[in-house]
Amino acid sequence: MVELTYGADKHGLICGYLFAEGHAGVPISLDETIEWFRALGHHGGSGFVWLHFNLTNASAEAWIERHLPVVPEFFQALREGSRSTRIEDANDTLVAVVNDVSFEFSFDPSEIETLWLNVGPHMAITARVHPLRSIDALRHSVRQGCCFDSSVAFLNHLMHDQGDVLVRIVRQATLQVDHVEDGLLLGRLKDKRAELGKLRRVLVRLQRLLAPEPGALFRLLRQPPPWLTSKDLEELRQATEEFSLVIRDLAELQERIKLLQEEIAARVGEQTNQSVFTLTVVTVLALPINIVAGLLGMNVGGIPLAQSPYGFWLIVIVVVTFTALAGYLALRRRD
Repeated sequence: MVELTYGADKHGLICGYLFAEGHAGVPISLDETIEWFRALGHHGGSGFVWLHFNLTNASAEAWIERHLPVVPEFFQALREGSRSTRIEDANDTLVAVVNDVSFEFSFDPSEIETLWLNVGPHMAITARVHPLRSIDALRHSVRQGCCFDSSVAFLNHLMHDQGDVLVRIVRQATLQVDHVEDGLLLGRLKDKRAELGKLRRVLVRLQRLLAPEPGALFRLLRQPPPWLTSKDLEELRQATEEFSLVIRDLAELQERIKLLQEEIAARVGEQTNQSVFTLTVVTVLALPINIVAGLLGMNVGGIPLAQSPYGFWLIVIVVVTFTALAGYLALRRRD
């Protein structure tokens, strides 16, 4: 058997693996999957199949519905508009909606995508529209010979991969925030507000989509399906706790960004006030000159000192005196 290449299957299968207890995953095709399920129904057995589908292929959803024992709740999750992270027990089958970042993530809010899962005792179905980092890391682990004793162990590994991706995102975002903060301390505010705003939008959307996940997992742990073992539940509990820590780090980083934005806004406001004050002082200082020049420039009779040989200097003294007085009053009010 040869592993299917990315996007090569006509029914949207990106990759498929058969896992036996204590053994690495073996690539499996859709036809072989159907035969394996038939043999499982007749003779029983252990192990599970992981199938990963690309939903941009129009025939993927129809093939899954026609040939695989997938619960209706999985298709409802695919078709509904809400993409909040959740995991629930549907007829002793785990149906999950997991949010992750796209493979080419560049801190853009539009690059947060969704992965749908249907996990049962002998089957794990994953489906997505765009390439995702967590599932790609999981595929790499499988190709390297990673073993899964059960489908829940597979789910736990995916949760850990998702947590690792989020930890790297938080670290990269923290480095960017550190860079902005260093620039702020040095007085360089150019483009910092836009950069912080973009980071905060990404983190807010991540937290909004991911925050329900720990709560949904804890609810599942209270009433798990009967086929989950105590070992699987303990590993799932650990993954949930680690994920909760990542969510907390996201919230703390958001708060830090908010404080930096407020500091930048205060400094920008201070600079604006200084500019307005400077413009006001210049206007006040120019006011006596403009008034006197306007009065003396009128073409009417009776202009004072028109015939005096010292008239110009007297007017200069008057203008300078009033300008100095206006400047003194303006600067004193500023102090």
